[in-house]
Order: sequence, then C-alpha cells, then structure tokens
Amino acid sequence: MSVLCAVIPLAANAQPATDLGRHAPVSEGAVSEAAVSEAADYLIGPGDILQIFVWKNPDLSVEAPVRPDGRITTPLVQDIQAQGRRPTELAENLQTSLSNYIQEPVVTVVVKAFAAPGNSAAVRVIGAAVTPKTVPYRAGLTALDVLIDVGGLTMFANGNGAKLLRRENGAYQSYPLRLKDLVRSGDLQANVNLMPGDIIRIPERMF
Repeated sequence: MSVLCAVIPLAANAQPATDLGRHAPVSEGAVSEAAVSEAADYLIGPGDILQIFVWKNPDLSVEAPVRPDGRITTPLVQDIQAQGRRPTELAENLQTSLSNYIQEPVVTVVVKAFAAPGNSAAVRVIGAAVTPKTVPYRAGLTALDVLIDVGGLTMFANGNGAKLLRRENGAYQSYPLRLKDLVRSGDLQANVNLMPGDIIRIPERMF
C-alpha cells in the first residue's frame, strides 16, 4: 500500500524546490562508502565500480565498472546486466552463469566505489518506497518528482526519517528529508532539488 495522496495535487501547483545550500537542513556529516554500500536495497547504477569475488577462483575475481548501458563484463560471463539490481541479486545471477563452467561457485559482489555526481545520470531511491529504483536524472529534478516516479511511500515508511546522501569533496554527506510532510501535508518547503548521483534512503517506522 502506498502513500501518495498529496503528490498529484502538489505537482499541479508546483513551486520552486529548495536548494540544499540555502534553506534546507544542514548536513548531518559524512557517511562512509561502506555505510551506503551496506544498505540492503542499494541499487547498482552506471559508473559504479564493483568488486567481484569468486571463492577459491582468484582468476575469476575482478574489479568491474558498470558501463553506461548498465552491464558489466567478467571472465567467462560476458555482458551481464548490473544496473537496477542489488549486489546480492547480481551475485546470484553470476553464480547461476558461472555454474556452467565451475562447480558450485560462491560469488560476492561489493560496491567498491560509487559513481561521482558528475558522471552519474541517475538518482537512486532505496528502502521503503513502493518501487525502489534508479530514476534517470533530468534538469530541475526534485524529491517530489522522484517520489511520483517510485510510486510514493509504503505504509510502513518513516518518511520524515529519510536521508539524502550526496557525494561532496570525496565523501557522502547526509541530509535529513521530510518526505512525509511533503506528500501528506503538502509542505513544499520539504521539497528539495536533486543532483545526479544523489541517493534517497527511506527507512521503515519502528513499531
């Protein structure tokens, strides 16, 4: 069940979104690459650098960049789709493909480096959205636009506990978002402009 009751009316009365550098909440500080990578719903995108580990097969363990077409190339497995998949899902796909060549492969996929904002053409939404996914970036893209694209918040989402992760000066900075206020109360002050490479992480409520 989604929470998108106020989104369509808001879009019809669009107002300029907030820039993080002006009226939006201040950064909560740097977030490590590992912390972003460990998010269970992280979706791989173009420009990410993946470390592929194949247990007991070092010759098959490689570092693979995600190409603009969303695919990667590894030894024995050519042109496998990576974009839009979670690291665990990609690992399972690789295990299935490699099983044609080696016995009972065990594969681990780690996102070693994330696409820099200037190189990424997408905003990623992870967590308690109706359809967590990668949303192509376009000029003027806002949090409201992205919420519409992903179908809104789930009934279990903690919208006002959401975070915007943005890479600045080589590290991810965390900014608080008020997505519940945006979609339920129509508070356009909670709408923010997004940049290529941004990640929106939406947690679930604690009951």
